[in-house]
Amino acid sequence: MALRGWAQRGWGCGQAWAPPVGGGCPELSAAQAPRLLGRRFNLFLQQKCGFRKAPRKVEPRRSDKGSGGESYKRSALIPPLEETVFYPSPYPLRTLVKPFFFTVGFTGCAFGSAAIWQYESLKSRVQSYFDGVKADWLDHIRPQKEGDFRKEINKWWNSLSDGQRTVTGIIAANALVFCLWRVPSLHRTMIRYFTSNPASKVLCSPMLLSTFSHFSLFHMAANMYVLWSFSTSIVNILGQEQFVAVYLSAGVISNFVSYVCKVATGRYGPSLGASGAIMTVLAAVCTKIPDGRLAIIFLPVFTFTAGNALKAIIAMDTAGMILGWKFFDHAAHLGGALFGIWYITYGHELIWKNREPLVKIWHEIRTNGPKKGGGPK
Repeated sequence: MALRGWAQRGWGCGQAWAPPVGGGCPELSAAQAPRLLGRRFNLFLQQKCGFRKAPRKVEPRRSDKGSGGESYKRSALIPPLEETVFYPSPYPLRTLVKPFFFTVGFTGCAFGSAAIWQYESLKSRVQSYFDGVKADWLDHIRPQKEGDFRKEINKWWNSLSDGQRTVTGIIAANALVFCLWRVPSLHRTMIRYFTSNPASKVLCSPMLLSTFSHFSLFHMAANMYVLWSFSTSIVNILGQEQFVAVYLSAGVISNFVSYVCKVATGRYGPSLGASGAIMTVLAAVCTKIPDGRLAIIFLPVFTFTAGNALKAIIAMDTAGMILGWKFFDHAAHLGGALFGIWYITYGHELIWKNREPLVKIWHEIRTNGPKKGGGPK
């Protein structure tokens, strides 16, 4: 009765503080007030003059699902993806158009840059020779510092082979990216740009960046050990500049083969690691030196020829790709191995030995400079 009388005296909702221009609570008529206020008191308090708290929107949990609805079984070598949503295209073949042109364009740029790099390197050797003679003469007349840390580093660096010095930068880049994976706030960015997946919104740049990306310490250590072991042989075969072009191109090409396999089978999922590029290095050395003896690090007594090792690796990756094994990206491994075999057999003749026109153009630019308009030279 007290509540009813209070409402009838005009202190109901809307009369004491209703806003002058639309909004707020509508005024209650004399006939509506008893009927509305006859409800339970807690319901009246919950409504609070029409300002009702919006219900919390519950979002469905994002899970690792393929486009066909099959659950994606995560390998221990890739990061957890509970916070990531992938967007497989309704037209899968169109997904491969951009990666295809990126693969072709990047490979051409890599070999073109390597040819120019080799030209500049050869040109600077004469000057570096005289600089080296001058440095040796200064070392004889300059007092030597014992225990100089910089001198020890230079001594260690000079003791490395050309191949080991070349891959040191690659190993350092992989170590840096591995450290970035340890920063939780960067996980979304790392998954977006440092894992390759045809169902991702970013398709092209991860094909290169994922070549330097490892989430597992064991994965990175194993890949870098193999790269270090074969670095001297592959650089002796190809040279420093050509090796870098082949390595970077192999990373992109192996990821493109992985894209094709994932789109064809519908088994979408992220991939990362340098395994595809390293398989190119391994296959190139084994093709060039098939009778070389190899051994497993944990079983040094058991040795086998490089040719047999390459056949076993190709057979295993082919089986893994057909059977859908998910621990490794077998399509990327197989693509890298086939590219290494092809390049040593045919690619070196077709690509590297035909770099002369580009080098001549670059030589003209470096020697004469850009031509100025306005008349004949």
